[in-house]
Amino acid sequence: MTASRSDSVRGGGRAAGGPVTTVLVANRGEIARRVFATCRRMGIGTVAVYSDADAAAPHVAEADAAVLLPGNTPAETYLRGELIIEAALAAGADAIHPGYGFLSENADFAKAVLAAGLVWIGPPVEAIEQMGSKVASKKMMDAAGVPVLAELDPAEVTAAHLPVLIKASAGGGGRGMRVVRALAELEPQIEAARREAESAFGDPTVFCERYLETGRHIEVQVMADTHGAIWAVGERECSIQRRHQKVIEEAPSPLVERIDALHGQGPEAVAERGHGGPPSRADVPSMRARLFEAARLASGAIGYTGAGTVEFLADERGDFFFLEMNTRLQVEHPVTECTTGLDLVRLQLEVAAGASLPAEPPALHGHSIEVRLYAEDPAHDWQPQSGTVHRIDIPSVVTEFDLLDRPGVRLDTGVVDGSVVGVHYDPMLAKVISYAETRGEAARLLANALHRAKIHGLVTNRDLLVRVLRHPAFLAGDTDTAFFATHGLDTLAAPLVSESDEALSIVAAALADAAANRGAARVGGGLPSGWRNLPSQSTHKLFESRTSGIHDVGYRYTRGVVSVDGHDGLELVEATPDRVVLAVPGERGSVRRHFAVARYADLVCVDSPLGPVSVRKLARFTDPADQVATGSLLAPMPGSVIRLGAEVGSHVEQGQPILWLEAMKMEHTIAAPAAGVLSAVNVTVGQQVEVGAVLAVVDPAEGTETQESK
Repeated sequence: MTASRSDSVRGGGRAAGGPVTTVLVANRGEIARRVFATCRRMGIGTVAVYSDADAAAPHVAEADAAVLLPGNTPAETYLRGELIIEAALAAGADAIHPGYGFLSENADFAKAVLAAGLVWIGPPVEAIEQMGSKVASKKMMDAAGVPVLAELDPAEVTAAHLPVLIKASAGGGGRGMRVVRALAELEPQIEAARREAESAFGDPTVFCERYLETGRHIEVQVMADTHGAIWAVGERECSIQRRHQKVIEEAPSPLVERIDALHGQGPEAVAERGHGGPPSRADVPSMRARLFEAARLASGAIGYTGAGTVEFLADERGDFFFLEMNTRLQVEHPVTECTTGLDLVRLQLEVAAGASLPAEPPALHGHSIEVRLYAEDPAHDWQPQSGTVHRIDIPSVVTEFDLLDRPGVRLDTGVVDGSVVGVHYDPMLAKVISYAETRGEAARLLANALHRAKIHGLVTNRDLLVRVLRHPAFLAGDTDTAFFATHGLDTLAAPLVSESDEALSIVAAALADAAANRGAARVGGGLPSGWRNLPSQSTHKLFESRTSGIHDVGYRYTRGVVSVDGHDGLELVEATPDRVVLAVPGERGSVRRHFAVARYADLVCVDSPLGPVSVRKLARFTDPADQVATGSLLAPMPGSVIRLGAEVGSHVEQGQPILWLEAMKMEHTIAAPAAGVLSAVNVTVGQQVEVGAVLAVVDPAEGTETQESK
């Protein structure tokens, strides 16, 4: 399973502009680095574009040339097609790869690229136009014989249609999507969806369709050349989602595998029939065959070429309905690469240059799972995070941005140690992908790599991902779109480390800090920490955990032996500023535990096989100036104020929206923590705020309790 397998594409002519020599990627982060990696392997030059906020981003440093798009927001930079084309011409690029998101499915941009004499590494403009409107595309697919869910005009939605899903016509990725369960919510949710769609895609058009509470998101990767060949390369399942955006993707689909096995049409049954085994239900094609046929019908109906994905919503019986066709490379394409041995970016480049595909795609093998590692807090309404990634180290990584040729882990990341995650773009840090011969082994490999990963600086969804990968329902293949609701987000988002193990990790943090202080001491550095020539009280260090609050670690050295308050029998074996070894007592004897400790100002990160722990070291005495008034609404993240919902002096109810922030292309509601009077609003529409800023203050009504927004 190596990159050479995709060399089976045969040259079938050249694009009108000749062979591609230099590619500009009209994107950023992980996908820009992914395309650059294949270009380097093919001997093709690379050009990056970047915003002011991305000036120090890894994709900029890796390109052969880079061109600034002045500004920070997508509307100022990565959605400015004319600036991107000017950048390509200025840097000497002869082709543009759009990546995914931003302008990747914008027909006007593709048209302008071609008009400028550049090669467009994507499908024909007409195909983008036809699939660009999800409303029109559904009608076209229905006419082509592809099963569809009926589209609803928002103006005609009634109570009988509820619940409904509002969707952006021009894009995906969860932007502009809302579930509506009450008619009174329809209009305000449509307006919010339009604003998000306009911000993310430059097009506010939305539509509605019937919302299926549970279902399976199955999609088929297609690849087509300009000579009439259309491959259905393989299916993926992407049912585990948050806010209608995929979190975990895999190939092949466990649902398809189960349905086909039940009908005697799985790989083993097919092989057995080839050796004289019993026939299947001859009048019922397998689910995989029906999916592949529908995907080929969809592609053929619009004259598609290049890489694309046809998405379906399936039920447990194996019936499925067309959702949309993404006329670009998908975020989750690596799982298809791992189970086919194809480099899909290489195929995109070759097809764009006029190459032809063999008659059939390669056979599928093994199983691959991808998780999206986000800088977000699932336990607090998926709040996106921003700040510095001090360290990102995923163990068991065999390769980055390349095909796996044996069981292991692949990493496609947009950040490196020291990268800064801002508020203007999607908070995805990386895609972590496993491949193995079986699904169970792939899940185990991936969960273990994530569990042991060192991810310092930002709150991420890592703990959630590990818990899902180890959940019995996931391992059984029961992964519908209601997975988080069914199995409890609060349970799945809980820390990997237990309370007792967290406390032990914080003890290690305190002892490492003591060792660091001794090492930095100019006088008496050889003396034990907290040393006294007479017995004395314990030395105390305070740490704050996001999940368990304040930890007061008391310890003292007596004749070279440390004793820790509340941890009788605990033995310190070794303590350096970055490593602590403890012998932990138990009913059957003591067990040595190793802890790696890293410090970044007041942030302390402790990693061990017990699980990751991050805490803040607190000053022993609090500055009164740092305290905030009761009822203060603090900004949970950096962002821009886009709306105000109440005026100073007005009475507000608990949970009533006071203002809205936009961060990372999503809207976030800031609500009153309790009923009372809005006594202050400290921001205006359009103002940028930092995390922790006091946005407003609600004076609670008498007899009510409040909790400061954090």
